[in-house]
Amino acid sequence: MDEGGTPLLPDSLIYQIFLSLGPADVLAAGLVCRRWQAVSRDEFLWREQFYRYYQVARDVPRHPAATSWYEEFRRLYDTVPCVEVQTLKEHTDQVLHLSFSHSGYQFASCSKDCTVKIWSNDLTISLLHSADMRPYNWSYTQFSQFNQDDSLLLASGVFLGPHNSSSGEIAVISLDNFALLSRVRNKPYDVFGCWLTETSLISGNLHRIGDITSCSVLWLNNAFQDVESENVNVVKRLFKIQNLNASTIRTVMVADCSRFDSPDLLLDAGGPPGRVFDLGSDSEDEAAGPGPGPAPARTKEGLRRFLDGLLDGRAQSQLSEHALETRVAELLAQGRTKPPEHSMADARKLLIFTTGCLTYSPHQIGIKQILPHQMTTAGPVLGEGRGSDAFFDALDHVIDVHGHIIGMGLSPDNRYLYVNSRAWPSGSVVADPMQPPPIAEEIDLLVFDLKTMREVKRALRAHRAYTPNDECFFIFLDVSRDFVASGAEDRHGYIWDRHYNICLAKLRHQDVVNSVVFSPQEQELLLTASDDATIKAWRSPRTVRIHQAPRPRPHPFLSWFASQRR
Repeated sequence: MDEGGTPLLPDSLIYQIFLSLGPADVLAAGLVCRRWQAVSRDEFLWREQFYRYYQVARDVPRHPAATSWYEEFRRLYDTVPCVEVQTLKEHTDQVLHLSFSHSGYQFASCSKDCTVKIWSNDLTISLLHSADMRPYNWSYTQFSQFNQDDSLLLASGVFLGPHNSSSGEIAVISLDNFALLSRVRNKPYDVFGCWLTETSLISGNLHRIGDITSCSVLWLNNAFQDVESENVNVVKRLFKIQNLNASTIRTVMVADCSRFDSPDLLLDAGGPPGRVFDLGSDSEDEAAGPGPGPAPARTKEGLRRFLDGLLDGRAQSQLSEHALETRVAELLAQGRTKPPEHSMADARKLLIFTTGCLTYSPHQIGIKQILPHQMTTAGPVLGEGRGSDAFFDALDHVIDVHGHIIGMGLSPDNRYLYVNSRAWPSGSVVADPMQPPPIAEEIDLLVFDLKTMREVKRALRAHRAYTPNDECFFIFLDVSRDFVASGAEDRHGYIWDRHYNICLAKLRHQDVVNSVVFSPQEQELLLTASDDATIKAWRSPRTVRIHQAPRPRPHPFLSWFASQRR
């Protein structure tokens, strides 16, 4: 101010000066006087600060729920769980998976030490129970999931056996008294298993047909296997799916379609349409549509002609042994597969799993609708709606990722599917199903809209993995209302913003980070699990300040009154 009280610097000049400062300096300058304070909160100023600091593309609009650029800058800076507040060291080996209860009051952890541990999620986390699964011939525990009302815990594990064994088991644990209620066989073990309803769970089984051909059967199991009535089923077959070229079904999960209509975040609002991943036909015979005569008869005739050609020597030099087995399996399945359900009107839930068609490494995501009559174990044990000629079930939709899938997670509204994938080289061709293409070290985090069946958003990148195809393992990711997080093999967990597609935090461990999970009730709390045998709890700077703030001292009279009552 000059002697007459007139400002020496106009607001426009102060604004230009503030534009050249960083966020912290702008906030500090705003404390000088009221005029500078007003300029330091200017919307256009903070818009520039936001795009410059977070390096967001200028064509990306502000988050639809944001009230101002200043508050949006503060949200990304102050509410990301990036401050380590506690390290849990009760496990004695690699920690592979974490899962929260829906209430957020408890969480479970699985480990190579063959225990399932259940924890109380208070301000200071404490151990409630540890279940040792070694007496049941388990080698280690690998996955857990709470049912919808948090009364039961599904725990999945791997059996002891040869290195190439793929057998596992699912156990159901009561959270009232931690009693083991039931055990269900699960093959391959990396089907993991999941809840379909509060009292029924999905498991898998694998039947070998040839060297590279098999059949995956998905079963619906009652969590309480000691049902006394012989008229009540405890198990029912859901789907029977053919596997070609050494592929198998793994990593099953369920999406609730009823929650699609109230999404927590519209990722594709105003953007160009993404790639459609509806199930397509690669076969000329299938694309031609139904011809005259029943399908099984046409299939038998086609198979007869194909085998006659082999016996005559016309096709022998053109196909390898594996290719021949695949071709025969495809011909046998034609006309014996129940067609996909293309109407979503009656679907209540979607069954989602990894699969493939070219090689053993999981490179596709299969989607199968679960109709109302399939939601219970009541009815025929071998399922309903399959004719005598319909031996297999066709997939309703397929996502071809063109890479090795190493993780999947659903958004809280179940509408968006996030996928960790290590890409194959562009233009690569799989000539031998037992030799998949090499995979990238960079992990792509892809996003798919399960309502529109389209890919949305560009891939998120930052995290890395180094193991080759035959040693590749699952890295569990998790999605909250605003953030998505994932582990990585580079000894860090990562957090991105779902709207802006930017990496906001790197969370350090001493070894591979296998699993991350947000509290479903408080996205400013994140847990990470690592091969360093620890679980770390991370909170946002905002919540750390709140918890560390000194509590107000009670009034002297109230203190005296309380002491007299004792």
